[in-house]
Amino acid sequence: MSGAGKIFVALFSGINVGGNRIVKMAELRSFFEDLGFSDVATYVQSGNAVFRTDKGDAATLTKQIEAAFEKKWGFYSRIMVRDLSWFERLVSENPYPEVAADHTKLHAYVLEREPTADEAARLAEKCTGSERFEIKGDVLYLSAPDGLGKSVFAGLIPRTLTVPGTARNWRSVQALLAMAAQAGEK
Repeated sequence: MSGAGKIFVALFSGINVGGNRIVKMAELRSFFEDLGFSDVATYVQSGNAVFRTDKGDAATLTKQIEAAFEKKWGFYSRIMVRDLSWFERLVSENPYPEVAADHTKLHAYVLEREPTADEAARLAEKCTGSERFEIKGDVLYLSAPDGLGKSVFAGLIPRTLTVPGTARNWRSVQALLAMAAQAGEK
C-alpha cells in the first residue's frame, strides 16, 4: 500500500513516563501494522508514530487507535492524530521563530480542540513569569526561556486550560514533520 493513502502522525499521552505504562516502540510499530497501516515509523519513547492509511480522517482514526490500544495494553492513553498538512501548518505558524533553534525552550501542545476565549483568558492570567504562549487553533505554542523543566507556568497549563492535549518539544515537532514528509514522498 506504500504510496496510496494519506500520512498521519499519532501522538500518545502518558506512556513510558517515569517507568510507568511501558510500551516498546517495536511493539507499537507492529500494533499499527496489525491495524492495517503502512509506512509505520516511531520516534522516541514518548509515543509518536507516523503512518499511512486510506481509511478515515484524524477523528475517526483517533477513536479507532485509542480503542485498539486500550484493548491491547490494558490502559487508556489519550492519542492525538493529525495529518501531514496539519504538521506543516504547526511549524509554519510558529510565533516564536527566534527560539526555535533551542528545542528546550519551545514546545507545542497539541490540543484536542481549540480553547474557548474564556479558557485562553484564564490561562493568560496565570502566565506571570518569563514564559510566553500563543494559541493558534488547536495548538498552544509555549516559549519557556528557562526550559520546560523549570517552568512553573507549564505545570499550570493542563489544569487551567482544561483542554486535553499533549506537549512535544520543538526537536520532536521538527523530527515528526520530517518523518511524515519523507513518508509522503514514497
